[in-house]
Amino acid sequence: MKMNELFNNTFKAMRHELGQDRQRDTRPMWQRRLSTESVFCQSLVACGYMTAAQMHRAAQLYRLGMSRDGGVIFWQIDEHDKVSDGKIMYYRPDCHRDHDRHPSWVSYHLRRAAMLPPDCSPQHCLFGLHLLTAHTRPLCVVESEKTAVIMSAVRPEFTWLATGGKTELSVARLLPLKGRRVMLFPDTDETGQTYRDWYEVAEAAADVLGHPVSVSSLLERQANQAQRAAKIDIADLLFSKPDSNIKPTKNI
Repeated sequence: MKMNELFNNTFKAMRHELGQDRQRDTRPMWQRRLSTESVFCQSLVACGYMTAAQMHRAAQLYRLGMSRDGGVIFWQIDEHDKVSDGKIMYYRPDCHRDHDRHPSWVSYHLRRAAMLPPDCSPQHCLFGLHLLTAHTRPLCVVESEKTAVIMSAVRPEFTWLATGGKTELSVARLLPLKGRRVMLFPDTDETGQTYRDWYEVAEAAADVLGHPVSVSSLLERQANQAQRAAKIDIADLLFSKPDSNIKPTKNI
């Protein structure tokens, strides 16, 4: 059973038991949590990554939520518009991760509150996967959700998805992208290992999907040694060179 069905069934039973069907908000959880008030959303504008209008558009596009303690919720919603899970993350006003506060999953909190079965195991998917049905643009896959959100404003002619981690890319995660033009943008590192790992997955995925999956070498070609040591991504490179006019279509 999909997580959103478990959400709906659980909340429906609770409302019936309490006799509060009319008082309870019956909207999907992501709609009730939709917000641009998280530190993450506000810092995107304050740090110059996007305008307020772009941030509001991106929040609607990716259905960004906010937890009760101010974290941003990156909902994982599949290509059938079904909620898989939600990752809660914390950012500082400088738009960098707050490493003093560990990320968590919405499913974890629901299990702790006995609102989901203890053995419920969500099937995670790419962040932004729900955008496939609304857009036919070429797909770009990056590592972090933050990067996908930023790049959706910088290069809106692409649909930006995120794995949520450099080791979270797999052939299985790419299967819903069958029939679409796909470009992977791995983060860089000192040895280029992430690029090689993502290239291997792309090669394996191409065999299964029946069409090429491109891997951009942009960072491997343009990042200097200090940037490699910092393990920057495409958004980091772009904003470190505001006059560079980076064009992903010519650098894949």
